[in-house]
Amino acid sequence: MPRAVYVLAIGIFAMVTSEFAVGGLMPEMAGGLGVTISQIGYLITAFAVAMSAGGPLMTVALVRIRPKPALMLLFAIFLAGNVLAAVAPSYPIMMVARVITGVASQAFFGVAISVAVQLSRPEVRGRALAVVLNGLMLGTLLGLPLSTLIGGQLGWRAAFWAVGALTVIAALATTAGVPRLGRADGGNSDLRQEMAVFKNGRLWLALSTSTLIIGATFAAFSYLSPILTQVTGFASESVPLLLVGYGAATVIGNHIVGRLADQHTIGVLLSGLILNTIFLAGFAIFAHRSVPAVIAMLGVGLVGVTMNPAMAVRVQRVGNPGPLVNTVHASFITLGVIIGSSAGGLVIDGFGLRAPLWLGVGLAVLGMVSLVPELVTRARSSTESPAQERVEASTAH
Repeated sequence: MPRAVYVLAIGIFAMVTSEFAVGGLMPEMAGGLGVTISQIGYLITAFAVAMSAGGPLMTVALVRIRPKPALMLLFAIFLAGNVLAAVAPSYPIMMVARVITGVASQAFFGVAISVAVQLSRPEVRGRALAVVLNGLMLGTLLGLPLSTLIGGQLGWRAAFWAVGALTVIAALATTAGVPRLGRADGGNSDLRQEMAVFKNGRLWLALSTSTLIIGATFAAFSYLSPILTQVTGFASESVPLLLVGYGAATVIGNHIVGRLADQHTIGVLLSGLILNTIFLAGFAIFAHRSVPAVIAMLGVGLVGVTMNPAMAVRVQRVGNPGPLVNTVHASFITLGVIIGSSAGGLVIDGFGLRAPLWLGVGLAVLGMVSLVPELVTRARSSTESPAQERVEASTAH
C-alpha cells in the first residue's frame, strides 16, 4: 500500500474534525456568539450545504490543476476558513467561515480519492480507498471528542485553532509524502450513459432511502451535546468521553455492515432502520435518565451512519458504479445532513431538546416505507421463481 494513501487520510481527518467540531461545542459557541443553540445548529447545515453545492463547483474549477498542487490549494483555503472561525467576532462571520471550510472539505475529498486511485494498483484500490476514508471514521471517533475537550477546557475558539494546526501538519505531510502526479483522465465519453441511469425510478428511491437514513441520524447527532448536558444532566466535561463511545460504536457498526452489505443489502438497511427507530425513540423517552440515554445514544451510533456501505452497494447495483452516480449519492447523503440538522433546530425552538430525537424517529420510519417497493418486488420474485421452476419441470416431462 503506498505511503501516500495514509497521508491523505490525515487530511480527511482534519476536514472531518472541523466539520463535527460545532456539534460538540454548541452551548459554548452559543454563549460566545450571543445566539441560540438552534442557530448554532444552522452552522452545521451551512457546512453541509457548502459541501453539497460548492464542493463540486470547486472541484470543477481545479480540474486543470495537477492533483498535488490542488490538494495544497485546498489546504490553504481550508486553513483560512478555520482561522476565520477561530477569530470570528460575530455569528455572520462564523457562518462565512463554515461555508469556506465546507467548500474546501468536499473538494478535498474528491481530489484525495482520485489521487488514491492513481497511486494504487488496480487489485488494491478498494483497500486504498478504505484507508483514505478511515480519516472519516477517526474524525468521528477521535477528532470530535478531542475538539470538544479542547473547546471545553480552553474555550471553543481554541478548538478551531487546533484544527488549523492539524491542517498545517497534514499539508506538510502531503508535501513530503504525496508524489507529483499528472491529471487523472477527465474524459466524458461515458457521461451520456451515466446520465441515462437517472431515468430509473428505483435509483431515485434508493437515493431517497440514503437521505432518510442520514437525516434520521443527524437529527439526533447534531444536538447530542446539549441533550446530554441539559436534558440528561451530564457535566460538560463528560461529553467528550461520551462522544468517544459514540465514535467507537460507529467504527464497530461500520465493520459489521461492511461484512454484510454485499450479500444482505436490503436486509441490513431494513434492520438498521428498525433498530435506529427503537434507539431514537428510547433516547427521546428516557433522555432524562443517564444509563438508558447512553445506551440509546450508542445504539444510534451503531446503526446510523454505519449504513453507508449497504447504501452505496444498493445505489451502485440499481444505477452503476460510475463517478456521476456516486457523486449524486454523496449529495443525497449531504442532503440528509442538511435536513436532520436544520429541521432539528426548528423543532427545538417549538418543542424542546427531545424534539430532534422524535424527528429522527419520523425520518427513520419514512426510510422503512421507502424500502417497501423493493421488498414487494423481492417477495414477488421469490414466489414466482418456484412456480416458474415447476412449469419448466412439467414442460420437460
